[in-house]
Amino acid sequence: MPPGEHEIIHVDDRVVACDGGNAGLGHPRVWLRIVHEQTFCPYCSRVFVLNPGAGDGGH
Repeated sequence: MPPGEHEIIHVDDRVVACDGGNAGLGHPRVWLRIVHEQTFCPYCSRVFVLNPGAGDGGH
C-alpha cells in the first residue's frame, strides 16, 4: 500500500477485532467499537467502515 494510504475494511458489526494482519507480523489483537460510521485501529491505522444499514439493530 502506498505511504499515506490506509487499508479500508467494510464491516457489518459495530464491534471488530484487528491484529494488523500479516499473520504473526501484525500487532496485539485489539477490539474496536464503531460508534458512528467508522473507526480506525490505533496500531496499524486500518479504517473500519460500517456498511449501510448494518449494526443498527434493525432500526
